[in-house]
Amino acid sequence: MENTMRIVITGATGGIGFAIAETFAKQGHAVVLADLNENALQQKTTSLIAQGWQADYCVLDVTNQRQIADCAARFPADVLINNAGIQHVARLEDFPPEQWQLLLNVMLTGPAMLTRAMLPLMRERNYGRVINIGSIHALVASPFKSAYVAAKHGLLGFSKVIALENADKNFTINTICPAYVKTPLVEKQIAAQAKEHNLTEQQVIEQIMLAPMPQKAFIDVSEIAETAIFLCQDAAKHITAQTLVLDGGWTAR
Repeated sequence: MENTMRIVITGATGGIGFAIAETFAKQGHAVVLADLNENALQQKTTSLIAQGWQADYCVLDVTNQRQIADCAARFPADVLINNAGIQHVARLEDFPPEQWQLLLNVMLTGPAMLTRAMLPLMRERNYGRVINIGSIHALVASPFKSAYVAAKHGLLGFSKVIALENADKNFTINTICPAYVKTPLVEKQIAAQAKEHNLTEQQVIEQIMLAPMPQKAFIDVSEIAETAIFLCQDAAKHITAQTLVLDGGWTAR
């Protein structure tokens, strides 16, 4: 790992994104928080700077090619972390086509285009790390999540191609795939499902969310952040095109 790097993180105001930003900032790296909400970006960036860390922000819609180009020009990254994500749950015949396309634009085309924008300088410097935040749904499927599952599966294939295209440089691209992560977004899902299914929140956790996971535990955001740190170290320089699965044994079944 280089001494001080610039880390650009999309979806950076959310639970996973901000945990990654904090972890890299604590290690002395300059983090750039990229997200849609400028107020949230300002607050999160200010909180990092107040602790004496290097931080900046970039208002970024990953579906907007002009904003992608602007972000890459202002904040060329040593490490790009494609974390932005959204979800929509419906049967395919009830899935609004524009919503289906939006999920793919945010979670597959967006990472591809942002990687494309950052790659030339990474190659010029002979150093680059791209870390995609995938999901257990890059490997398995759940009903009613066709767009999300398709996007996350696609991310793995995309990463393999980019790894091959840039194997002549000190460049790696990998995807971290966690099972359910305890974030504010998931907390809301637990409450909503408890109401929908007439269950307690604990029953939702045990019977729905953690049922496929042998270890019966949520993944902590710190586990994802520390895995990202590891992928930037010299010890990981030959780990590329790989899927790092944090699933408590889910996919062993």
